[in-house]
Amino acid sequence: MADNQNNSAALTVKNLSVYFGKNEAVKNVSLDIAARAVTAIIGPSGCGKSTFLRAINRMHELNPDARMEGEIKLFGDDIYSKNVQPVVVRRRVGMVFQKSNPFPTMSINENVTVGLRLNGIRDKKILSERTEQSLRMAALWDEVKDRLSAPAISLSGGQQQRLCIARALAVQPEVLLMDEPASALDPLATSKIEDLILTLKKDYTIVIVTHNMQQAARASDFTAFFYMGELVEFGPTTKIFTSPANKRTEDYVTGRFG
Repeated sequence: MADNQNNSAALTVKNLSVYFGKNEAVKNVSLDIAARAVTAIIGPSGCGKSTFLRAINRMHELNPDARMEGEIKLFGDDIYSKNVQPVVVRRRVGMVFQKSNPFPTMSINENVTVGLRLNGIRDKKILSERTEQSLRMAALWDEVKDRLSAPAISLSGGQQQRLCIARALAVQPEVLLMDEPASALDPLATSKIEDLILTLKKDYTIVIVTHNMQQAARASDFTAFFYMGELVEFGPTTKIFTSPANKRTEDYVTGRFG
């Protein structure tokens, strides 16, 4: 992809509302998420950050109480179109959760390739190549290359989270969603995740939910501030943190509430 496409939108969200029963958790949100950039979603607990993130790869369909209005387009494709299968969306839009969730009964190697196997790939050479490639991209290869058959749960917490990132990358998604990916990690492991995010944005569109203001400031190009289910302000991270247009944004990023 040429550099001049870096600022084009990977995701276009229009009038998105998400309901759980009668509760409106996300209220009429519209924004464009830039390709090959990191967009941080910030805001106090319960403000709709994770709900918004999960709408981007149709995870709410797993909840019978959830209902969605509005439109989300991924590189021009309506991901909620009736003829688009959720499994296809989730292949194109990978997800990494707050708590690292490697499959405990599987080896490191099996964890990386599980998505590929589910997609019908059986060729050992392809699986081996994709394992190394994904673990390298997740900055984990050098730490685990001599013990790929070891249980995934033998890894440290930070390594397990990078393994989950490798697992998401193995199916070669276009977008990577990260929901508080470093909140359970120590400062050193957090730093590795942040370095990884900055490296991955050369090839991927990344959306990260974080409650850590410093992390958003360090790792993102754009920041969206959510409050009570609404998108209060969205723009370049430097502007949101140094000269926000909205008083509520200023109060939040300066620590006056939240």
